[in-house]
Amino acid sequence: MTIDPMKYRRVLGHFPTGVTVITGVDDGRPIGFTIGSFASVSLDPPLVGFLPMVSSDRWQEILPTKAFCVNVLGADQAELCWQFAKSSVEDPFEGVAWTPAPATGSPMLDGALAWMDCTIEGVVDAGDHHFVMGRIQDFEHIDDPADPEPLLFYRGKLGSFHEL
Repeated sequence: MTIDPMKYRRVLGHFPTGVTVITGVDDGRPIGFTIGSFASVSLDPPLVGFLPMVSSDRWQEILPTKAFCVNVLGADQAELCWQFAKSSVEDPFEGVAWTPAPATGSPMLDGALAWMDCTIEGVVDAGDHHFVMGRIQDFEHIDDPADPEPLLFYRGKLGSFHEL
């Protein structure tokens, strides 16, 4: 079956996703890219997953390091989302504060709502994407009484969550 790629994007765009930045470090150089296709996979063992495009240069740079950090962005980090999403941005870490994650040294972005420091458990081909499973080595969330809103992607636009 052949489908219209634009219709595919429009239809699936009706499913809101959280926004994450996947980061790694290679020879001391931080690498990162924005991804919305992130999911919890398993509690025992603690696994998470994401789906980068096969053609993603930044993913290809992280893969050999066998580690990554998932950074969950807050609604006030829309600019970071776009900075890490654009392949035309040569160094998305320019001006971005981060610290090395405890287990792998992958960048934890300052201000992220939560982070998961992972080792790569497996990579499966999934069409024009890879399905990457990571085993959580360490993780944390911010403990802020102001309870910041998450950054969401819906129908091609960024927004935030509002409780009903």
